[in-house]
Amino acid sequence: MAQFKTAKDVVEFIKNANVQIIDFRFMDFPGLWQHFSVPAREVDEGTFEKGLGFDGSSIRGWQAINESDMLVKPVAETAFVDPFLAANTLVVICNICDPITGEDYTRDPRNIARKAENYLKKTGIADIAYFGPEAEFFIFDDVRYDQNAHEGYYHIDSIEGAWNSGRVENPNLGYKIRHKEGYFPVPPTDSQQDLRSEMVLNLEKIGIRVEAQHHEVATAGQAEIDMRFDTLVSMADKMLKYKYVIKNTAKMHGKTVTFMPKPLFGDKGSGMHVHISLWKGDNNLFAGNGYAGMSEMAMYAIGGILKHAPALLAITSPTTNSYRRLVPGFEAPVNLAYSRRNRSAAVRIPMYSTAKAAKRVEFRCPDPSCNPYLCFSAIMMAAVDGVLNKINPGDPLDRDIYDMEPEELAKVPHTPGSLRDALNALQADHDFLLKGDVFTPDVIETWISYKMKNEVSALELRPHPWEFTLYYDI
Repeated sequence: MAQFKTAKDVVEFIKNANVQIIDFRFMDFPGLWQHFSVPAREVDEGTFEKGLGFDGSSIRGWQAINESDMLVKPVAETAFVDPFLAANTLVVICNICDPITGEDYTRDPRNIARKAENYLKKTGIADIAYFGPEAEFFIFDDVRYDQNAHEGYYHIDSIEGAWNSGRVENPNLGYKIRHKEGYFPVPPTDSQQDLRSEMVLNLEKIGIRVEAQHHEVATAGQAEIDMRFDTLVSMADKMLKYKYVIKNTAKMHGKTVTFMPKPLFGDKGSGMHVHISLWKGDNNLFAGNGYAGMSEMAMYAIGGILKHAPALLAITSPTTNSYRRLVPGFEAPVNLAYSRRNRSAAVRIPMYSTAKAAKRVEFRCPDPSCNPYLCFSAIMMAAVDGVLNKINPGDPLDRDIYDMEPEELAKVPHTPGSLRDALNALQADHDFLLKGDVFTPDVIETWISYKMKNEVSALELRPHPWEFTLYYDI
């Protein structure tokens, strides 16, 4: 794929590659990619400096209608040729600016991530924060859902689903994946190897380096594709490209992908374990001689993440559905502790490699429903707060939680039990996010009010299908 550094590079490519359409993309507040397109002849080097106007009042969580005009300013180095569209289309990710002041928009998630990177450098702690998310997702064959005054339901289907072992398929060849046994048998039980490989090749076609792909634990097409780590803003950009490529590759095969954390009852949910390390030049500051080969700085970073975890989850696990996954008593990372191997701890130190360059912290609570710009920024801000304030993370939780006495386990703090609880935690603990003007008070207030009104309260108002099972005959 062509590599772009300047607006001139992009404009020359448009001419030489006979590009027909330029697609401008940006991230809305909750976390969905948005776009609009113009003919290629409308774009020149000045477009990258002056930007293009759009209606900011129509974007969720953004401007009031009396202040609706906003600008997108394309970022040259993010450009890539769309592998799915019929017209030869060049996609460019954009920053959002105020058309009057020219200032970056405070509610633009990408702007928040850029400010987070700048803040890290200003602290003098490190130059670079590297992130490596491991996003899981489901590939389904069919999904139907509805909610109205008199009914509410969802129906999911997959040829791999354990529930289809007796379905008439003319012929049914068997090889259905039993619940929690999808990690990871070979084909024909794994029916999606070729599809995931095509997803990998499409990702690499647009410049995203992939390290591995495999079936995940759950039945019904749960999958994981892992990207090579990158810097904060660049990795968040890649997460959006990742979702776009995976969804559209599946659609070409008549399948649908969801990054919803818990679409199936009785099986594993989809997380997004986020690996983070801080560096100065070529020096990994998390490598040391302490516990699990980690440095004192790494321990303080863990302390910051654990201290602020309840508030962090309002951003890193930001849906009501996220808390169907984060349930105590199962394998979910609900224990606010750290360990070098225990996967039920919220923070794990991977031990796959002893190389100093590989030393990192894995925060296991996030899921792929998050806005990656906000997610990575918030995690980094918590880690930096831990380093600046030398927050001790306490002792590791290296024991099997299922062998612990209830009295012992009760002493281990847990993640919030709902999105409402997480948002309340964020309301009480967000000063660490305001440092360096990375998150502003307006961003925090808007996030909490938007989530409370449009998701928490909206769900609480609606009857749940299981309530009819429990209570209809009362």
